[in-house]
Formats: sequence, C-alpha cells, structure tokens
Amino acid sequence: MAADDAKKPADPAAKVPTLKKQASVGNISEEIEDDLSTLPNMKLSQLHFLLRHQHSGASTLGEPDAAAAKQQVLEIIQQSDMAPFYRLVCAEFQWPVDAALEAQMSAKNEQELAQLDERLADAEQNLGDIEVLEALLAKARMYSRIGDEEKALEAFKVAGEKPQSINQKILVALHIIRIGLFFSDLELVETYIKKATALIDEGGDWDRRNRLKVYEGCYLLMARDFKKASKLFQESVATFTATELMPYNTMVFYCVITCVLSMSRVDLKKKIVDSPEILAVINEIPCLTDFLNGLYDCNYKRFFTAMVDIQPYILRDKYLSTHSRFLYRELRVLAYGQFLEAYRSVTIASMATAFGVSVEFLDNELARFIAAGRLNAKIDKVAGVIETNRPDAKNAQYQDAIKKGDLLLNRIQKLARVINV
Repeated sequence: MAADDAKKPADPAAKVPTLKKQASVGNISEEIEDDLSTLPNMKLSQLHFLLRHQHSGASTLGEPDAAAAKQQVLEIIQQSDMAPFYRLVCAEFQWPVDAALEAQMSAKNEQELAQLDERLADAEQNLGDIEVLEALLAKARMYSRIGDEEKALEAFKVAGEKPQSINQKILVALHIIRIGLFFSDLELVETYIKKATALIDEGGDWDRRNRLKVYEGCYLLMARDFKKASKLFQESVATFTATELMPYNTMVFYCVITCVLSMSRVDLKKKIVDSPEILAVINEIPCLTDFLNGLYDCNYKRFFTAMVDIQPYILRDKYLSTHSRFLYRELRVLAYGQFLEAYRSVTIASMATAFGVSVEFLDNELARFIAAGRLNAKIDKVAGVIETNRPDAKNAQYQDAIKKGDLLLNRIQKLARVINV
C-alpha cells in the first residue's frame, strides 16, 4: 500500500546496472529490454506523491513518515544518478540543493551520455540497424532512468524512426505509458494506451495484453472512470504480471474499491467476495476485508468503520487521492440505497444505529442525497421516519418524458423569442 512505501527502506536492487555493450542477435539485448520493461522507478513516483501529499492541506502523513519518504527519495535519486529529477524535487519542495551531490550526478550523466553518443556513432558507421536501434534505446532509457521526461520522449521519438519489430514497439509504448504515469501526464498516457492497444491487437502476446489492462486501469483511476477500471482490474486478478507498476496487493486494493462501487451484488459475490485469488491476499491489506464483507453482508456499521480506516490509504495513493471526496460520497450513497431497498419505511433512529452514526448526521446526509435525486425516498421529519418510493418502469418513463418535454418547450420558447425579435 502507499502508506507502507514511506516506511520501507529503499531497495538496493533498484540501482540501474552500469552500461555494458552487448552483441545482439536479431533483437535488442536483454539488458536494454529488461530496463525498458521496468523503468522508470514507479516506487519513486509514489514516494514523490507522498511528499506532495505531506505538503498539502489534507495531509495524513506524520513527520516520521514524511522524513522516511524524503530519505528514500534521496537514496533512489543517488543510486540512479537522477540529477534532473533531483533539481525538480528540490525546487518543488524548497529543499536546499547539495551542490556537490548535484555536480557529481550531473558529471556521471554527462559521462554516460558521451559513452552512448560514441556507441551510437560507432553503430552508425560500422554496425547494422539493430545495433543503431540498441544505441538509441539505451540513450532513451538513460533519460528515463534519471527522470528527464522531455529528453526521454525525444529520444524515444528518434528511436521510433528506425525499423522495429511489433514486440519492440509494444515495449517502447508500455515504457512511455509508465513515464506518463510517473509524471501524471494523462494526455501522454491516453495517447500511448491507444497506440499500445493497436499494436497488441496487431501481434502482441498475452503477457503484454494483460499488463496493458493494469496500465489502462491506472489511467482510468486518474480519469475517474471507476466502472471501466473495475472491469480491467477484475480481469487482471488471476493474470497479474505488471509488478513494474505496482505490487499485486495494491492492484487487489484498487480492484476491490472499484468493484464495490461498480458491480451488482450478484457479480460482486461471484467475482470478488468468493474469488480465490483475492481471498488469498485480502487479509494482508489493512481494513479491506471489513470494507468488502461489511457492505456485502449488510453490516453497515462495520462498512462505515472500514471506510474511515481506509481513508488514510486512499488519501496517500497517487491515483485515488484526487477523487477521495467523490469516492466517499458514492460509497455512502451506495450503502444508504442498499439499506433502504429492504424497507418501505424505517425510522431514522434505527437506520442511524445500523450505520453507527448520529441521527442528526444521517438526517442531513439523506436530505442532501434525496434532494439531489440520488435516493428514492422522502423524510417525514415529524414522525422521524424515512419512506421509500421506488418508481416502477412506467413511472420512470413518464418522468423522463415530462423532463424531455419541458426541455423541448424551453427550446421552442427561446426560438420563438429569437424569431419575434
């Protein structure tokens, strides 16, 4: 989970291996392919978001966690010689720049770039197209590793002008999607999801097709399309391999949250509540069991308590944080609607007891949601009773016809005024 990332020490394996020139046999080298499959470091992106969250007004991150996140960010930056990204975070968070460290990392970047330019020149003069492509991709992956989005995209564009196989094009497209997710560039992510989808339809394997589902699910979370995201995450539960993007437990967390919002009770039971893959890990994710089973078992007090307990994790999550207010509003509407479906009328006091909230809080909530047309009910304030009024299909069609008729009349009146003038 996002909250745990601030507490774990930086993974020494995250350090990018030193550049080695390898011979290729009809394909790009394994070293470059491995780096293109894993860079940029998405753990760093989440830690970067945690620090942004810590500087926001809605921060739920304590000083020790914030200090641990900062330490991990600096460690990863040093391990990968990320001079451009170091300058970016220092400017963003107003950290004092360590001039010696910045100069050391910049010198290493310049030295590596000079080696790559030399490698490219040698490939263009003495070797074939594959070696030239390797050299160009090596340059692009270096910019990606050090956190220079603009130069990485420019380098990938140059590499894209060389002949590539379908699999190489897919590899690059997925990498650019990760760059977009790393820097929260939704336009870039959307563009390359479309390109990757077309390429995979043309000749991609099942592994990359499954990875793309998770990538697109993350994009849809950022775009607040939870229904489509839930479908993609649910389909990925049994085939998840996108560990370069997130741990499996994090994907399950996204899956449960979005599916609770989007699925019918029948589908939720079949695909989520009873899913062996989800049951295997759900207890490892804080409060998620109570969240899922509380709603499905109609234990609303348990569900509301779990919602409160899960909130810090949502607020600290890169993809969900922006939508936390919307998410919690929709979850409350869902729970209230499910409770009221079982009654023709119920006292506000008994409903408040079932949800573990005060009568005053529930009264204000229901009044707001009923007025907005989100709940089919009315409140008898004198008797302290909530009465449900479920419109049947004909009633709904009648109301829809009236609504459309009113809109048409308004337009005709506006047109008549224009003609009269």
